[in-house]
Amino acid sequence: MHGLPRRLRFVAMGTPRELTVDRLPGAATAIEVRLLEDASFGEDAGGAREPHRHDYHELIWAREGGGLHLIDGRPTPMRALTITLIARGQVHVFQRGSRLSGAVVRFGEDMLLEGGAGRADPAWLLAARGERVVEVPASDAGHVQGAVATLAAETRRPADSRTLDIQRHLLSALPLWIERFYDATRTQRRDADDADVQLFRRFAQLLDRDFARHHDARHYADELRVPPAALSRALAQVTGRTTKELITDRVMTEADRLLAFTDLAVGEVAFRAGFPDQLYFSRAFKRHRGEPPMAFRARRRAT
Repeated sequence: MHGLPRRLRFVAMGTPRELTVDRLPGAATAIEVRLLEDASFGEDAGGAREPHRHDYHELIWAREGGGLHLIDGRPTPMRALTITLIARGQVHVFQRGSRLSGAVVRFGEDMLLEGGAGRADPAWLLAARGERVVEVPASDAGHVQGAVATLAAETRRPADSRTLDIQRHLLSALPLWIERFYDATRTQRRDADDADVQLFRRFAQLLDRDFARHHDARHYADELRVPPAALSRALAQVTGRTTKELITDRVMTEADRLLAFTDLAVGEVAFRAGFPDQLYFSRAFKRHRGEPPMAFRARRRAT
């Protein structure tokens, strides 16, 4: 995308290829807003970047136009009047875009109200059966555009004692709107649904923090102070999967990323995914993905 920074880290020959990690520029900068107006990029306009990870959350607001992302290797189309969510740690490639108008909003978790543990954190959506694109009603498009433009203007003015609080409050409106839009598209509701969703949101944040150290369901139930069976029932209502299945999926997703996008040895992938040894990891990976780790890597590289 023209005008967007490319923060690349080159790796010396003979060393494992690590994923590039994009970071917000400057230690004091916790938010970045880039407005788009009729922007096009891709094969005929500069090409796509290599796969990279974000050390921040990213919201991409498309008021007009369209495009295509690869998020953890899965094609994710972008359409007009949508917001695409890309969570910290996901592997992302913005392959192409055509006549895009809207904005890219990048922010660290410290910019979220209540330090990232509050209601204004959008990351939980990404664990709910792969949700990544939220439809924005046409009647709300002007509100979203206005909020993004105001936030962009605030990031560009000289900082003063009120800057951080104003930026946080302006930013918090976006994930809260996303939750509203997301809830409006749900077709089935239950009386106890809200309690289950709130528990799932807390679980998703905890899982992202602890998945490499704790593969056992009881750890998450204990941390959330609910009986294991109650946690599993709530998660199944929201996602269709049990606690153990969600943990395994998060662990294997990390393994997928490292196998597909790095040259790390299988033993190192196993260690980073939280397995005690390579053999145990290889057996678990084959059981869940249907092929050994190296076969998975070769197939992904070939495609």
